[in-house]
Amino acid sequence: MSSANKIQLAFSTCPNDTFMFGSLVLGHTDFNPSGFDLIMKDIEILNTMAADHKTDISKISFASYPFIAKDYQIISSGSALGYKNGPILVSRKKVYPDEIKDLHVAIPGKLTTANLLLEILFPEVKRKSVFIFSDIEDVVMDNECDAGLIIHENRFTYQKKGLLQIADLGELWEKEFDMPVPLGGIVVKRKLPYSQKKAFEKALSASIGMAFKNPDPIWSFIKKNAKEMDDEVIQAHIDLYVNDFSIDLGDKGKEAIRLLLNKGAEKGILPVIPEDIFLT
Repeated sequence: MSSANKIQLAFSTCPNDTFMFGSLVLGHTDFNPSGFDLIMKDIEILNTMAADHKTDISKISFASYPFIAKDYQIISSGSALGYKNGPILVSRKKVYPDEIKDLHVAIPGKLTTANLLLEILFPEVKRKSVFIFSDIEDVVMDNECDAGLIIHENRFTYQKKGLLQIADLGELWEKEFDMPVPLGGIVVKRKLPYSQKKAFEKALSASIGMAFKNPDPIWSFIKKNAKEMDDEVIQAHIDLYVNDFSIDLGDKGKEAIRLLLNKGAEKGILPVIPEDIFLT
């Protein structure tokens, strides 16, 4: 924790996270935000910070969780998990299936769930370079890479830039496993008091519920942090990544997360996860 014994709370600047956390950090819930040191960074930075134990509560990519499972648990609120929301592989020109293995792909981070899905579904892709997610479209347009794995708002902008879809990894995952795609979630340090962790889990769930009922009080907070400023793009982003699973994972959501992480372990990509990965 920080010097003032505040909780290090970290989440991304993406609209789905600011939508979910807005009411909580702005003091609209019963949970006191003055007890937090707020950190807002790109998801790959958050993954690295959690790996270095620099945050007490953090948004992470689910793919990074097995590496920190000894010290963190997943809470039931705040996840990005659902259908038709997975990463998309794009390029400047049409790419045939037998050409995918030869592509140089821009990815949004080695520890991202997007990269894990790429490794599970297209293990033949070996040439990859890491970029901040918001730069990947331009990297592909500028011929720096043959293809890019896009996430977040870029799902709604790549076609306007003339890029073409090679594969929708979310659709491929759902077709093969008949389960929603788990992208990212909120973890809490195991050493935090149980009552504090449960209170936060409940407060975040309430914050999401408040945002669904009336997003107006937090819209300026969402917009000032968004990479894409267009209101329609911001709303489409929220609609895609925030849903009932965000309020409470439930049995289905937890099963989907275990499936993803177990598949990663089976292929030797991820460490094997323990049984008690969820805060109960």
